[in-house]
Amino acid sequence: MPISGRPMADTGLLAISGLNCFYGEVQVLYGLDLILNKGEVLCLFGRNGAGKTTTLKAIMGLVPASAGSIRLDGNELVGLAAHDVPKAGVAYVPQGRRLFAEMTVSENIEIGLMARGKGRQVRENVLDLFPLLRERLKQRSGTLSGGEQQMLAMARALCLEPQVLLLDEPTEGLMPSMIARIRETVAKLRELGVSTILVEQRVDAVLSVADRVCFIENGRNRETVDVEELRADPSAVRRYVGVG
Repeated sequence: MPISGRPMADTGLLAISGLNCFYGEVQVLYGLDLILNKGEVLCLFGRNGAGKTTTLKAIMGLVPASAGSIRLDGNELVGLAAHDVPKAGVAYVPQGRRLFAEMTVSENIEIGLMARGKGRQVRENVLDLFPLLRERLKQRSGTLSGGEQQMLAMARALCLEPQVLLLDEPTEGLMPSMIARIRETVAKLRELGVSTILVEQRVDAVLSVADRVCFIENGRNRETVDVEELRADPSAVRRYVGVG
């Protein structure tokens, strides 16, 4: 179980091959290939509309694949109903967090636990990752700050004890102090063996936490670069995103 710790290995855990996806008659992903290794943070980087969020939704079964394969630890995800993908070991924190605003922090976490029949120990392990939430358990989630809401959304997802966590723009609109906390949590999850796919727009957020970066352009993975290589030569950022 990832939250309680497990050894990591640099082998492919999630493999996407030849993935095509459409919104209606409009094709968004074109034969996309992607590998996520065990215990790594992989960032999807690119301009708006490049297909980054669609890739996450396709993994979760929220956007159907017209062709291609998505395999988690050797098991095919394409064709699974969206509510079965979390049972297979994938958790998703969408852009905008989508919490139950009128419910308390504790109640939102309980929803995550009930989704997989998890118990008290998982709850405690998750709250250990987000100690600030322990002080807010009785507070309505709609009254939390943006950063606290992001923590709660991640905590709820981690109650599933996923092998893979998908994060879509987790630092959007947050203060620098909260951005730092989110990055620290992602790094901690890597130590615990959780593999993360992170969609981000901020170059500094990417370079500080990712192991590798996939540059998505026009629905294709154009290039995958080790983050150390990218720090030494950021030309790929300028090439695909237009910023340095």
